[in-house]
Amino acid sequence: MATAAQRIRTDETFQAGQAVQAEIIYTPDDGRRHQVFIAPEGTAAETRRSHPDQPVTVSIRDGRAEADNFNLDRSGFAFRTVATHVQDFHDRAEVEQTYYPELEALLKAETGASRVRIFDHTVRVTGGGDRAEAPTRLPVHRAHVDYTVKSGPERVRDLMDDEAESLLAKRVAEINVWRPIVGPVVGSPLAVAEADSLRHEELIPTDLVYEDRVGEIYEFAPNPAHRWVYFPQMTRDEVLLLKSYDSATDGRARFTPHTAFTHPDTPADAPARQSIEVRAFLFFD
Repeated sequence: MATAAQRIRTDETFQAGQAVQAEIIYTPDDGRRHQVFIAPEGTAAETRRSHPDQPVTVSIRDGRAEADNFNLDRSGFAFRTVATHVQDFHDRAEVEQTYYPELEALLKAETGASRVRIFDHTVRVTGGGDRAEAPTRLPVHRAHVDYTVKSGPERVRDLMDDEAESLLAKRVAEINVWRPIVGPVVGSPLAVAEADSLRHEELIPTDLVYEDRVGEIYEFAPNPAHRWVYFPQMTRDEVLLLKSYDSATDGRARFTPHTAFTHPDTPADAPARQSIEVRAFLFFD
């Protein structure tokens, strides 16, 4: 019997290279300070929000045919085929010892950064995970950017201690590397908005309120001018590089909105989407 992943490849309703109409969850630009209250890990409490969602149906185009045209400095993202030697992405020690050095080399080669500091990673699984020693999170179905003009430098100061100010005096960027750990991805694929299709004033600073600290991300308001892209059927040997912050103000991409979304042709019995995202600061001479 064909699997859900095999069926979605051959289903007549799924045509490679074409756009799909799907819902992106934006946030309303209501002039208020937005807050998201994050439940403590290991509790049954739910995340609460100070503001409603604003779902909008948009066109999300298949980017595979034009993958070589996307780049970090204009589009805010890049798609690459990059194999890995990691056997078990749920094994934190293996990820840190094997995967982090692989990505450090990749990021230096892609950007020319003189130094890369990988500082954390998150494994996401639809439906959650049942491995207590390797907890997972759900995919985020909401358009957002992980860092802001405020929280990007603050995170550098948290991580780099006495070196922070000298590093921040030069160009600094934060890039996420997103990879399926089981493929092909069928349910909850990742969509990214081309950075040069949005205006800075559409970005809405949003507090992430934890038990012990307050972080800040960007959510953002809808605009028909946004150009959304996804890469169908991503495999374990493919990655998306996503720029979440860049201190440079010379016209290059600085912030890249992204979100999981529900593909309209996803079979009801689609396999769980399993992915890993690694976050890194890049420092330039």
